[in-house]
Amino acid sequence: MITSEDPVGDWTWEITQNKMTESPPLRAVETAAAVWSILLRHELAAPTAKGSLSVRSMPNTAPPLVEVNGFTLEFATLKSETILSQAVAEAERALPQDHALVSFRLQCPGFWSASGTKFRAEKMFIVQVDAWARDFALVTLETYSDAWLTVDTRDREQLETHAENSPRLAAALKAISVLLGSTPTPGDSNRYAAPTETGFEDVRDEGPAYDDSWGTFEIPARSRRLRSSLPPSEEEYSETTDHPIRYFTVQHEGLVLGYLWASADDEAAGYEPRIAAGDSAFEAGREWLLRLREAHSQGLTALVALSWLAHLPRTGLSEIVGTVPTPASSLDALEDMSGRM
Repeated sequence: MITSEDPVGDWTWEITQNKMTESPPLRAVETAAAVWSILLRHELAAPTAKGSLSVRSMPNTAPPLVEVNGFTLEFATLKSETILSQAVAEAERALPQDHALVSFRLQCPGFWSASGTKFRAEKMFIVQVDAWARDFALVTLETYSDAWLTVDTRDREQLETHAENSPRLAAALKAISVLLGSTPTPGDSNRYAAPTETGFEDVRDEGPAYDDSWGTFEIPARSRRLRSSLPPSEEEYSETTDHPIRYFTVQHEGLVLGYLWASADDEAAGYEPRIAAGDSAFEAGREWLLRLREAHSQGLTALVALSWLAHLPRTGLSEIVGTVPTPASSLDALEDMSGRM
């Protein structure tokens, strides 16, 4: 099973409601919470999530009238969440008389299983409700895991993983359709998979759209994300190598965030975020990349730099585990591990 930064697939439902019964902000929040409860019931989502709420006048060209991002929600106390009720009240006050779009988004950690063991990813699903005026809304569910596919996004057959996980997704999609009173419109086929009303097409029938789509697209995309907030610098080790590598695990409070590595035979070094750890993996990685730049500016070879970093104090967000690096046969093997575990 591989976790991706971009959606593996998505589904959309159109719903209409009596415009006299609810306000768009409240309707968006309650609808998203109802979908979340279905994901919880089918053991697909965790009982915590990150929420965001916005109000925009239409056409959608101006800055949002209200935008509240990144607040943490607990399902058990959702109705009493002060930050959520405040966000809804603020959205109500800012709501124009007409031509407004209210969007509520939940980023849900979730679970997948393999050989009976449950694993967690910090961005397994996103639930988004977009409400226009007072009588129409779109509900979108995105998944960022390939646990539902017969072949993973690196072209490896995974029939046991598919059998353990896809029935729960199919049951959840059916329950959401019953809740919303409409059938889903599956998203378009993408580089990873082709969604259907009940899950995904069997990629074995016609073959994947791309060979090793995850390695082809995900690895460059997450490298760009890691470095996008760093200042330009010439103090860089090479990001790639064809040689064996050594690596350290980077963690925070027992949660593995990523892997700091160096080539055994040339001047390459870097950091691979563990995608299942979510945003924290990237935030920690930026600090280690800055330390690698410092090592490069001192003229340290890649392997010496790796050892030097292991003896530095922890950063504000993470720490290296141990003082002896672990060997890996290739950078590709480490990249694969960062997506699978």
